[in-house]
Amino acid sequence: MTNRKIVVALGGNAILSSDPSAQAQQKALEDTAKHLVKLIKNGDELIITHGNGPQVGNLLLQNIAADSDKNPAFPLDSLVAMTEGSIGFWLQNALQNALLDEGIEKEVASVITQVIVDKNDPAFNNLSKPIGPFYTEEEAKAEEKRTGATFKEDAGRGWRKVVASPKPINIKEIETIRTLLNSGSVVIAAGGGGIPVIQEDSGHLTGVEAVIDKDFASQTLAELVDADLFIVLTGVDYVFVNFNKPNQTKLERVSVAELEDYIKEEQFAPGSMLPKVEATMAFVNNKPNSKAVITSLENLGELIASDSGTIIVKH
Repeated sequence: MTNRKIVVALGGNAILSSDPSAQAQQKALEDTAKHLVKLIKNGDELIITHGNGPQVGNLLLQNIAADSDKNPAFPLDSLVAMTEGSIGFWLQNALQNALLDEGIEKEVASVITQVIVDKNDPAFNNLSKPIGPFYTEEEAKAEEKRTGATFKEDAGRGWRKVVASPKPINIKEIETIRTLLNSGSVVIAAGGGGIPVIQEDSGHLTGVEAVIDKDFASQTLAELVDADLFIVLTGVDYVFVNFNKPNQTKLERVSVAELEDYIKEEQFAPGSMLPKVEATMAFVNNKPNSKAVITSLENLGELIASDSGTIIVKH
């Protein structure tokens, strides 16, 4: 099947290897682009999202290290925008070159994306997402007093600043994204979950210090562009139950109801596979005739050829 509208959410391993330098990340994205071009060669329209966790973390550390009156550290929403821009450039460049190598004429565009969250989201009263460096308890208390930020103890490793992780409710630039898509462009959007903004009563948008889960932002984007397929890429070809146990089983075609049962059994790790599963479930629930896939970047060719990967369907 061709001419599908597909949202592909890249996993972190598609960008960052063990080397955090710009050159190494650009090289990783060159390899990533060669896999993504397979979908374009297949005749599919592509919208690509990506994570930015390690990159925004590194940029935050650089800002904190250089913080002074003459060179003040930037707030988190600005750092998300900066990494959206840098990763967007790397990916855009890699895709343009990969398309050129395949003799395909297509524009590639990155959209710095503001993702609207509800200012009354309960996440703002339950700050849970740790960011930045580790502090001793004494240092954390001093930072709280100095900045007004909230710090929490993180798994016995020290104290870290915590911010909200609200759910996305809309994407400000959605009409721009649709226009680019309709013109035949490959679009990169909602990088790192997008820049979190709240809408004031006046309609004005204001950036907030928060982190939006990239899988839920990608799901929101997939629904808003009316995607036929939502692909979430991760480090494995399939989702497994009883992972790393003797009775480990790969999931090939699975319904939302079956996944709900597996979630009750706590089969999926909260920080990694669970949000991917929940985002794909939400997508097929809200768009019943569509489907979603969780698989690896390296398996994209097999997915095109034979529906290889974990296929999530409504029933």
